[in-house]
Amino acid sequence: MEATVYILRCSDGSYYTGLTKQEIEARVWEHNAGICDGYTKHRRPVELVFTEAYDRILDAIARERQIKGWSRVKKQALITLNYEGLPELSKNRQKTHSA
Repeated sequence: MEATVYILRCSDGSYYTGLTKQEIEARVWEHNAGICDGYTKHRRPVELVFTEAYDRILDAIARERQIKGWSRVKKQALITLNYEGLPELSKNRQKTHSA
């Protein structure tokens, strides 16, 4: 079964990264309806800004965890499909943490 990793832009400008096995439109509807308690419930409406589909749930879980650990700037690079810029953003974050 296919799983989708997704990023939502919340009404306060923050990003939420999630994972679903259902149709992405239905999942976004649930977030906007306030059905799910959690991060997005008080940050509605949300807008879907990025998706990636995976055949294996374990791959999707690993990717979701990876993205959740990224900085806002790196998430924005992913959202704009700036894949070339991602390695440099990783280097900058490592310098910040080691300083």
